[in-house]
Amino acid sequence: MIMHAPSLPVAAGLGLRSPHIGSVLAERPAVGWWEVHSENYFGGGEPIAALEAIRADYPISLHGVGLGLGSIEPLDAAHLAALKQLVQRIAPVLISEHLCWNRHQQRFFNDLLPVPRLEGALPLLAERINQVQHALGRQILIENVSSYVGFQHETCSEAELLAELVARTGCGVLLDVNNLYVNALNLGTDPLAEIARIPPGCVGEIHVAGFETVNGVSIDTHGAPVCAEVWALLDVALAHVGPTPVLLERDCNLPPLATLLDEYAQLAARIAPQQAAQALPC
Repeated sequence: MIMHAPSLPVAAGLGLRSPHIGSVLAERPAVGWWEVHSENYFGGGEPIAALEAIRADYPISLHGVGLGLGSIEPLDAAHLAALKQLVQRIAPVLISEHLCWNRHQQRFFNDLLPVPRLEGALPLLAERINQVQHALGRQILIENVSSYVGFQHETCSEAELLAELVARTGCGVLLDVNNLYVNALNLGTDPLAEIARIPPGCVGEIHVAGFETVNGVSIDTHGAPVCAEVWALLDVALAHVGPTPVLLERDCNLPPLATLLDEYAQLAARIAPQQAAQALPC
């Protein structure tokens, strides 16, 4: 039986990275919820003990980067087993993965490679998502990814593929508006059209982040503050999907926690109106 994902608080969340864990444990900052990369806690020991201590005070969202749902090869059974064990131990509110592939002919690529949206991609992805959800007994969210090349003969947009996966598997969507903007810069896609193609009721979480441009290519590094255009896309996304938890991601050029909390405060202030609207009596 697949349990539908519960809801995070309609509040701003923050990506929890290892250099900040000590400060979070000591200071317990006023953050609505934290998201962590699942694979960082597969090994047990001190990291997962720290995460359990944080989980006692905050909701946790597990965000996977390694399953490679779109790979031709079967899912890595050991990886899936480790994820299941982590889910059972941490009891996260949400679990998410990326719409990507990362393995071919026994080689692993440490990247979130976009799935070419060609004939055959949809049934393969649906089968893999169903496999993960049945193994975990939980609904998972699937995130749109950044792309740097386009493919000929694609049959649909990324948002249309996500919508069809929702219909076939009952999964949810993690909508990353920074990735939409990066794709618009690199490939000329229309982020507003992509947002409009996402069924509003399936979005369980939204991401905002910063990117960097290298040699004319915009790269989803999560290494800079959120830009004005991404903030504007967040407003459009929230108007489309309604009150939704929103996460600020930062992975590279990581500032001190106090500095990151200043940007987090911008996000919290931006989504405060939807929190207030949700709290109003019917």
